[in-house]
Amino acid sequence: MKPTFFRNILTALLTFLGAGAIFGGGALIISPSGRLLGMPLSMIKDSPFSNFIIPGIFLFTFLGIAPCLLIFALIKKPESKLAEQVNFCKDMHWSWSFCIYIAFTLIIWLQLEMMFIHSVHWSHTFYMFYAVTILLIALLPQVRNYYKR
Repeated sequence: MKPTFFRNILTALLTFLGAGAIFGGGALIISPSGRLLGMPLSMIKDSPFSNFIIPGIFLFTFLGIAPCLLIFALIKKPESKLAEQVNFCKDMHWSWSFCIYIAFTLIIWLQLEMMFIHSVHWSHTFYMFYAVTILLIALLPQVRNYYKR
């Protein structure tokens, strides 16, 4: 199969993740009480947060906006000195590395969320598999070769 086929799968996964996080994070920013999403403040009583504004901003920014911007970078492969400074894999285009960062950000987000709410919801399991799927697609030889310098 063509490497662009798998790149398109990766961009589709990031699109779904980004859209969902923009919606969810936006709802938490608009309504820090969690009321818009039916999430009572008691859910985060054991967290360092008194309301959902900080988690909402993080969700909106790092799991919403960032994946959406990354889609453009995966397709166009633009140069970025700033992004290259945090690119852990210097033989790969920085956009590929950022896919790995996004997947691990999602995994860490889910782990912290489950720890703070002392519960596991079906969506945690879904998004954990989702993060692993992003990793697996990004690590395919066809995708790695496509983004190799």
